[in-house]
Amino acid sequence: MRGVRGVRLLAATGALAALLAGCGIRATQVPTDFGPAPSMVPCELSVSDIATQATPSGMPVEVFLLCSGALVRVNRSVEAAQSTEEAQRRVVVAQGLLDALAGDPSDVEDEAGYSTAVPPGLTVTGPAPDDPEDTLRLSTAPDSLPRYALAQIVCTFADSAAAGDNGSVVLGSTSADSLRRYECTQKTQSSPGEGNPPSEEINGS
Repeated sequence: MRGVRGVRLLAATGALAALLAGCGIRATQVPTDFGPAPSMVPCELSVSDIATQATPSGMPVEVFLLCSGALVRVNRSVEAAQSTEEAQRRVVVAQGLLDALAGDPSDVEDEAGYSTAVPPGLTVTGPAPDDPEDTLRLSTAPDSLPRYALAQIVCTFADSAAAGDNGSVVLGSTSADSLRRYECTQKTQSSPGEGNPPSEEINGS
């Protein structure tokens, strides 16, 4: 009787193995543990996360941070008195944008992989005599900045009230007369480290 039971048990075990093989399931005794699911998708923020980046008292703006080697828009806010004349208001907005770019990303942004290459302490002034009216002059020569930082600044300025409405920005240095008009192109946004944004030298008007 014990021999018969052994035969039946072996037969049942074989049938179960065949059934599992037929379903494409390989029997294993090794536990699988792939770890916890990622807490944040790279370069993606939830609506609630985005809403917390702008303060109610400021003017809502967008700046470009770095993420996965590309420029990505994030929400910020800057202070700009509505009564200020246009030229001065442009400079105030530009300085606010610079400060926002140079600031540390929030904890949520940092977790999602956002960073910035813009150094702290940059300042901006308006046009010098004979400059085009939309000129912005930086305390550091634009071409002396890291490529990623210049791309962030150009694309942020060109897409804001700090510059004109043609998708470009005139930048120069407070210590030199030369000016260049920079454009924020799709290539600049997708590959900011491959070279400076396209630009052309211009003469003062």
